[in-house]
Formats: sequence, C-alpha cells, structure tokens
Amino acid sequence: MILSTTDEIAGKEITEVLGLVRGNTIRCRHIGKDIMAGFKNLVGGEITDYTKMLAESREQSLDRMVENAKELGADAIVGIRFTTSSVMQAAAELLVYGTAVRIRDK
Repeated sequence: MILSTTDEIAGKEITEVLGLVRGNTIRCRHIGKDIMAGFKNLVGGEITDYTKMLAESREQSLDRMVENAKELGADAIVGIRFTTSSVMQAAAELLVYGTAVRIRDK
C-alpha cells in the first residue's frame, strides 16, 4: 500500500478513485502523567510520555485507515491529512483521512 500526502504518485497513474477512507483513535490522558507533565512544564523540555502517546495514536489511526482502504481493494491512498479534536476534557481524537485509489505504472 502506497501512502501519500500529495494528490498524485510519481511514476503512477490513478486508474480508479474508490472514495474516502479514514482511521481514528481517541485517547485520554492519565492523571499521573499530567502531574509529571506539570513538573516538566516548570523546568522545560520534551514530555516524552505525551510524545509516545501521540506517536502510537498516529500509527493506530494510519493502520485503521489502511485496513479501510484494503477492504475497498485500493493500491494506494492519496491526499492524506491528519486532524485532531477535543472530545471531552482530557480526551482527544486523532483522525487521519485520504482518498483510496487504484494505480498502475505509467
């Protein structure tokens, strides 16, 4: 499966557009990690627990989107975008979406 943030893939021709595909996850912060992040905020630096949580969220969302595209018989996903939104206090959704397509060599 080829994944691309662009609308085209170099050396490939889009032969069929299969439609919108997406994957998402909703994560909630852990109160203990919030306390540690507050301390980190005082001295500065990376909050590695949150970095790890967001990286895992991105990967899980991408995996779900790819699975959605495979169900449609896609070879690639173009125009991939990420977005986030707050669902409730201390919880956020990470959504990835794109267009599932079939491709062939030019």
